[in-house]
Amino acid sequence: MEQLITGIHHVTAIASNAQKNLDFYSGILGLRLVKKTVNFDAPEVYHLYYGDEKGNPGSILTFFPYDGLIAGRHGKGMLNTTSFSLAGTSIEYWLNRLKRFGIAHKHPEERFQNEVVVYLEDTDGLGLELVFNDTDTRSGYSGGPVAAEHAIKGFFSVEIWEEGYERTAGLLTEQLDHKPIAEKGNRFRFAATDKPGNYIDLVCAPDSMKALAGSGTVHHLAFSTPTSVTQQSVRQRILQRMLNPTPVLDRNYFTSIYFREPGGVLFEIATELPGFSIDEAVEHLGARLQLPKQFENNREHLEKTLPSLAFNIENYQ
Repeated sequence: MEQLITGIHHVTAIASNAQKNLDFYSGILGLRLVKKTVNFDAPEVYHLYYGDEKGNPGSILTFFPYDGLIAGRHGKGMLNTTSFSLAGTSIEYWLNRLKRFGIAHKHPEERFQNEVVVYLEDTDGLGLELVFNDTDTRSGYSGGPVAAEHAIKGFFSVEIWEEGYERTAGLLTEQLDHKPIAEKGNRFRFAATDKPGNYIDLVCAPDSMKALAGSGTVHHLAFSTPTSVTQQSVRQRILQRMLNPTPVLDRNYFTSIYFREPGGVLFEIATELPGFSIDEAVEHLGARLQLPKQFENNREHLEKTLPSLAFNIENYQ
């Protein structure tokens, strides 16, 4: 049977301040601002995309920054932790970097074999991890404040807390082409492709409180599919599962369908193409506010309404 899902495409989260968000992700973490656009459903709010050099699937963390939004709450029924992949030799560099910028973090701990994890949170409390390993062959963004050998390579995994993992595991394995990879205690790992950037960790957390949306929480998790044809095939699988997917929606850089998995997390299926160089060259990604055609005639108003953003790389080198 043809594999329709190839791994993680992106993760989208909610922030409370666009400038602080930019300073943290492009400054402290050294990710590239791949695209500066707007929320298609609320165009007076930014949609900021961070990732590797080209914004490849499996590297893209995006944000809707609503200025002054109250904080959400981690808990069951939510993707609570997004993990980044780094070279195993970079642990000391990153521990020193987090200390330098005053970022609170937990002590390194081993999770699965050859996998050392450091937990931290961004300025809004979004759960993040740095996962140091020797299996990721991708290259990180070398044009930021972090040297290439220590740069984030993309995602390593995401962590979803559930009342119980079985129904979500069934969706992943039966409709979304995932296979069980590993388990430890109450953590069950799945992947469409067994390599960093694609791991889905389901954590059974029946005693945790129910999650609440707000700043510092994840809005949705997107899985990658090669084409619009494979996307329609996935949609048919989801319909057969009785999970009520949306129609296909055009997001300029990919097309999307959305549905909620049995535990309540919003899932998306996004196409790999056309990609982020459709409206600006790779060397200029993220340099200018990019608007979909339906908002272009409102550019002057949006540029005045959206907060100005500035980034000085020298402050983070």
